[in-house]
Amino acid sequence: MPASLPSPVEIAGAAPVERQDEVLTGEALDFLAALHRRFTPSRNELLTQRAARRADIARTSALDFLPSTAHVRDGDWQVAPCPDALQDRRVEITGPTDRKMTVNACNSGAKVWLADFEDASAPTWQNVVGGQINLMDAFERRIDFTDEKSGKSYELGPAEKMPAVVMRPRGWHLDERHLRVDGEAVPGALVDFGLYFFHNAQRLLDLGKGPYFYLPKLESHLEARLWNEIFVFAQDYRGIPQGTVRATVLIETITAAYEMEEILYELRDHASGLNAGRWDYLFSIVKNFRDAGTKFVLPDRNSVTMTAPFMRAYTELLVRTCHKRGAHAIGGMAAFIPNRRDPEANEQALGKVRADKDREAADGFDGSWVAHPDLVPVAQESFDAVLGDRPHQKDRLRDEVSVSAEELLAVDSTEAKPTYAGLRNAVQVGTRYIEAWLRGMGAVAIFGLMEDAATAEISRSQIWQWINAGVVLDDTPEGAQRVTPDLVRRVAEEDLAALREELGEEDFAAGEWQRAHDLLLRVALDEKYEEFLTLPAYELL
Repeated sequence: MPASLPSPVEIAGAAPVERQDEVLTGEALDFLAALHRRFTPSRNELLTQRAARRADIARTSALDFLPSTAHVRDGDWQVAPCPDALQDRRVEITGPTDRKMTVNACNSGAKVWLADFEDASAPTWQNVVGGQINLMDAFERRIDFTDEKSGKSYELGPAEKMPAVVMRPRGWHLDERHLRVDGEAVPGALVDFGLYFFHNAQRLLDLGKGPYFYLPKLESHLEARLWNEIFVFAQDYRGIPQGTVRATVLIETITAAYEMEEILYELRDHASGLNAGRWDYLFSIVKNFRDAGTKFVLPDRNSVTMTAPFMRAYTELLVRTCHKRGAHAIGGMAAFIPNRRDPEANEQALGKVRADKDREAADGFDGSWVAHPDLVPVAQESFDAVLGDRPHQKDRLRDEVSVSAEELLAVDSTEAKPTYAGLRNAVQVGTRYIEAWLRGMGAVAIFGLMEDAATAEISRSQIWQWINAGVVLDDTPEGAQRVTPDLVRRVAEEDLAALREELGEEDFAAGEWQRAHDLLLRVALDEKYEEFLTLPAYELL
């Protein structure tokens, strides 16, 4: 018998994770190598194109719909028919793929679980591999979990109530340093997608569902085209019928907002819908127009609601685009974490969630996101009131909606202004999120909200922008003050001192507080703007 060939994938610098051999099989690693060699060069070229487009925006401070793709926007075409398992998406719960969340999401009563390897998951080797194991176990119905602190046990409920799983891989910009082919790190997106698809595509088909994906942080229809090529290749490689994969794209970058129809067109044989992602969308506006002057300065992040004119233009265009092409339109996140110890505050927050979901359902969205199982019935009530027994409302074409290129960029149409309280909140939330991320947690409860990496991105980007634009805050303790690096450092030092006192010296030292503080200041104050916070943060994991 001939000796087996060595794996084309090198596993480098990672302590073994329990049961990782079930995920990193020779055949699965061969598939990753094939994906990497075939598609990483295109990924690299697309990242180069991102930089060129950003340079154009820096020069013009403008964006427009693409003249070269007008034929796509004017054409008569539809995305592929929706599979039965994704017809009804009125409530989707999101969260990382740790064992407890996997069980809770599967038991949540939501129609869909966004199983997240991206912004809600810090890319530790344990999370990358362990998340794949947890999903395999969930599909095989062999998963349970016992909380070591409380002793509470969690196990799967009835199989017929399990939501459809839509997995979100990492964005194109992130590499997985622990897996290398030909000496080069494999893109994290290909690792997450490849391992999940290889192990679960046929398993999901046998369960009457399929390999469904959320695609994050796309910046152009060419990036969607690359994903479509990957889907075609993967289905052929595994002997899965073409068109089995379904993908929902998060429209969470300002450039993608100008290419919604083109993105659906590129993925039309595999497209399922588009999603409106609030925090990443605001982050993208700041990132792309960070040096374009006061017209593009965003106020405090919590004051920018979905009813702001430029956000309203974005969501209405998304619903119209999706329904015109036969795709689902999925609304944004309700990040509130219910607090049963404070009924009055709880009811006020739940009222805001209801109002937000009522608005989305009335606007024509077919479903929406929640971050906590207790919010599933709240969101469902809003959509039930509009949908009734119908699985969606794609028949609402919203032909009356007309959105101009200028309306999508009318950031100055909001009346809110930057405040000192907003600066302090950006520092506090950014520090607390980064600290948890450095400990391997990507979904973090902060001040009553479930936050993910997009939260830290918008927080540090707003600080950078306010400094660069010379924003003056009228409500500082000393009166009107310009936002400067020294002011930010003072606020950050005060917050760090308060954390040290609150936690006690021992617990403070046991955390990652100093490194989180240092990293936040680095990415908020450096003259060179860091494209993604998670890139330097990953070096510290």
